[in-house]
Amino acid sequence: MSIEIDVLNGDASWPKAEPLMNAVWPRHVVEKLPWGHIEWAHADLRVLIDAPEDAPKPGLACHVGIYFRDRHLERAQGPRSAASAASRPARIAGDAAMPALRAQRRDPDHARSRGGAVSRMLFCEPHNDAFYQARGWYPFSGEVYAEQPEGRIRFEAMAPYVFDFTRTPRDGIIDLCGLPW
Repeated sequence: MSIEIDVLNGDASWPKAEPLMNAVWPRHVVEKLPWGHIEWAHADLRVLIDAPEDAPKPGLACHVGIYFRDRHLERAQGPRSAASAASRPARIAGDAAMPALRAQRRDPDHARSRGGAVSRMLFCEPHNDAFYQARGWYPFSGEVYAEQPEGRIRFEAMAPYVFDFTRTPRDGIIDLCGLPW
């Protein structure tokens, strides 16, 4: 059995990923979801995994979108106090995964080595909370802001999680400085 894994430029690889994304999240289903109205960022990189050659259905089996962003963080002053006024830029790597590939999110070194990321963040639906927490992800209890066509919004469509590379904060205010992923 042979499995092909490619890490490709996000825009160039979209034609290969799009049919799988549309099969997993068809438009008529997405429109009914709480996050169906959100405009999402395009991935900087894509991890594409083809089905084994002897699989009943050949072709692309899994997809992970990887996003690199310079975000701004206002750290909290103490366990439960308001965020500080100082905002610091930092490189953040985010990813979006198809259900069959979510376990790959356990490896933070890929994002750190590829883009100098100091922290990692993902957004997930409530039914995935236990899955990510069991793999070392922590709920981010602060506020997250993102861009949308109507301007800067507080992003509450999905729950934010962070992975500790170094000393990733678990609260405060994060501005994604762009579209969510």
